[in-house]
Amino acid sequence: MEHTAETVKGKAKETIGKAVGNESLRAKGKAEQVKGDMLQAGQKAKDALKH
Repeated sequence: MEHTAETVKGKAKETIGKAVGNESLRAKGKAEQVKGDMLQAGQKAKDALKH
């Protein structure tokens, strides 16, 4: 849940970058989404090992 914000923030940046034609902002947003997704996956793996 805590890394979901990273993914949402990245999606917003990507959308804004796409809307205004800013490829740099769009790429940064996409990178943040990937980072957030990876962090979420890592947290899920940790949680699975706890149980």
